[in-house]
Amino acid sequence: MTLTTTTASAGLHHVTAISGPARRNVDFYTRVLGLRLVKKTVNFDDPGTYHLYYGDADGAPGTILTFFPWEHVAPGRVGIGQTEETAFRVPAGSIGYWTHRLVAAGIAFEAPAKVFGETVLPFRDPDGMRLALVGVPGAEAEPAWTGSEVPAEHAVRGFHGVTLMLRQAAPTARVLTEVFGWTETGREGSLTRYAGTAGLGAHLTLREAGDFLPGRSGGGSVHHVAFRAADDAGQAEMAERAGALGLQVTEQRDRNYFRSVYFREPGGVLFEIATDAPGFAADEPAEALGEALKLPAFLEPHRAEIERVLPALA
Repeated sequence: MTLTTTTASAGLHHVTAISGPARRNVDFYTRVLGLRLVKKTVNFDDPGTYHLYYGDADGAPGTILTFFPWEHVAPGRVGIGQTEETAFRVPAGSIGYWTHRLVAAGIAFEAPAKVFGETVLPFRDPDGMRLALVGVPGAEAEPAWTGSEVPAEHAVRGFHGVTLMLRQAAPTARVLTEVFGWTETGREGSLTRYAGTAGLGAHLTLREAGDFLPGRSGGGSVHHVAFRAADDAGQAEMAERAGALGLQVTEQRDRNYFRSVYFREPGGVLFEIATDAPGFAADEPAEALGEALKLPAFLEPHRAEIERVLPALA
């Protein structure tokens, strides 16, 4: 199926995961990985819990990793029907730098390996979330967030993509190709890779694992994977195509920084389609992103109560 650039999804918009203590989460992602905290808000459905967004300087689609941090969350387990790994892009020559940085920070990691011809450095965050850095030739020429202790020449350049663990890959592959307009780009063993057209977050890999253990949601697990929509019309067309495959799509929900619809794909992973607009500068200046607690209008009357129950981040 050939879809137009406005009705296909160019790439990932964001990935949302579950973590333990918020302060530990902020320290790891801003200090160790060098990402920018671009939005400090709350879970709109559970306003006693932060919703923290990390990304590049502008919080561009394809760079955003978000968390719901729960202080005493039970650990999750990677398995069937879950995101197995979330990977970031770094310059190809920076894998050595990052290996040393992870050693210095006491972060567990695996030996770098070649996957689809690219060098991949797998590691885990403090909650056990499976992450990876993928060395991408030419990434050093791309803009980088310069406000962290990670030198700009080695800094993360947004998402590379995610890997899903599934009992069967084919039904999910149909969603990727027929709903989002992605194309298959390669196969290695039990892995099949699909790609969109964006420069960031344009890879999604399916691991067909058969009768492996089912996943369990909890600390260190991914809650959902969001795909980009250029605008509301493009989102509506993708939602219609998902519905035509028999998938149950929610109504649109306003998340202040994007508008979203959700559905669970056949393999069990929760997918979101999120609009690129209006972006994270909608309620605070770009130079001050992430500094103040931002609340949607319907929660502003409860600000004092919310601020009282949220844990300190510094």
